[in-house]
Amino acid sequence: MSRRLLLAGLGAATLGIPSRMALAQPASTPRRGGTLTAIVQPEPPILVSALNAGAPTGVVSTNIFDGLFTYDWDMSLKPCLAQSWTLAADGLSLTFRLRPGVKWHDGQDFTAEDVKFSLEEIWRKIHPRGRATFAAVEAVETPDPLTVTLRLRQPSPVILSALNAYEAQILPRHIYAGGDALANPANLKPVGTGPFRFREWVRGEHIILERNPDYWDEGKPYLDRIVFRIVPDAAARAALLETGQAQYAPYSPVPLSDVARLRALPGLAVETRGYEWISPWLFLEFNLRKPELQDRRVRQAIAHAINRDIIAKTVWHGFGKPAVSTVPSSLTRFHNPDVPKYPFDVKKAEALLDEAGFRRGADGMRFALSHDYLPYGDDYRRTGEYVRQALRRVGIDLTLRSQDTPSYLRRVFTDYEFDISSSWASSFSDPQIGVQRLFWSKAINKGTPWTNASGYSNPEMDQVIEAAQRAVDPAERARLFREMQALAATDLPNLPLIELHFFTVHAKTLRDVATGPDAAYSSLKHAWLEG
Repeated sequence: MSRRLLLAGLGAATLGIPSRMALAQPASTPRRGGTLTAIVQPEPPILVSALNAGAPTGVVSTNIFDGLFTYDWDMSLKPCLAQSWTLAADGLSLTFRLRPGVKWHDGQDFTAEDVKFSLEEIWRKIHPRGRATFAAVEAVETPDPLTVTLRLRQPSPVILSALNAYEAQILPRHIYAGGDALANPANLKPVGTGPFRFREWVRGEHIILERNPDYWDEGKPYLDRIVFRIVPDAAARAALLETGQAQYAPYSPVPLSDVARLRALPGLAVETRGYEWISPWLFLEFNLRKPELQDRRVRQAIAHAINRDIIAKTVWHGFGKPAVSTVPSSLTRFHNPDVPKYPFDVKKAEALLDEAGFRRGADGMRFALSHDYLPYGDDYRRTGEYVRQALRRVGIDLTLRSQDTPSYLRRVFTDYEFDISSSWASSFSDPQIGVQRLFWSKAINKGTPWTNASGYSNPEMDQVIEAAQRAVDPAERARLFREMQALAATDLPNLPLIELHFFTVHAKTLRDVATGPDAAYSSLKHAWLEG
């Protein structure tokens, strides 16, 4: 397998994005010093993305931890903890040469053993996507402290798409080995190799990170300190940005109805770059353990009862577009536009429910369900309110359940005590990383967030997914992932709603915020404040 074939899934053609190198250049000489006040919402449950891949955790933790690489605007690899990589001619081994002299924040040396431990014990056992991404890894060898070699069962193009600080976060072996990683105190007081060190976390108020004076990237970061304020109310977040009390907030942090007004203010910028690597989409997930939802006709009826145009244009104010498939259209190489579709059709929904044996009762309702919506802000709550109205119209009594993030994660991914949940997923640059976890039966992993919570298990789907994992030829991989989408749309364990268009709001005095396609999940080591 050639290096060209392995990189075929990494190129700009995959995401349909042009080169942005010119946009990434700093406008002037960076200024050192200063405290950046940022906003993170909701409050992360822990500060280690390798163990909890939620967006709030990623926003904070990628400032504390590094990955082997980062990505340039054309999706090519940029050195980070690894200075270089070499692929064997047969595609069956991948060797990384690590950066010398890197220290963990507690002063211990960073070595190849940390990479080996993270891959074997964290990414493949706990991370919601790692077991699929690194499924082809047969062995991890560390011939010396600065060399890591992955021995592969078969060539695996997906690995190089998942090596940044968010998706393949490297943890310190000397802190995590020999115990329960999920219960480690370092999850709340993390020790990384990144540009900022953890200083303080006051629950419900703020998280403080301070500049790492021993950071390997000489001269970085420019900021002295980042204070992540935890602000649950969307209007309050907008006010803090408008008044200059906060200078940075990612992931669509303000009411969507306020964006036009904030964009017009002379001191604020609304930045849509930095989310290309993520390719997010919003969906409903059905718990197939629920008797009513085990009937595919019921799931199809729910799909016909929902108007995705209303969700995109009215609920999300145009910051998204109706989703056709489980792989967003931004992944042009893999997207399948020809899957079974469920256009808005109330009469069709009613007929399917009648056919399934769920006729209206004396109160006009057929049955009751609960809906646990993602507790990430008002946009998700409003989506839930619309879904409740839409389903009530066809005789399904839907109760919305609001809760904090830890409760949501436990209810949906540990206890499976839900009927319908809503969430968004990152597709990333390859469906093997971000999409297949929702449909692969082997991704059902009780207690691991953002995996297959529906309980969906179809041997035919598993065969297609595993064939895609083994496929080397880019055209064959694309064909198999298109087949995966067709099966997903037929069986409908979850319902794609819209492809999301996230944005960041920041002060214009904060420079170099978006320096790559994964900026929303990258450190702020390049960012600086004008005087």
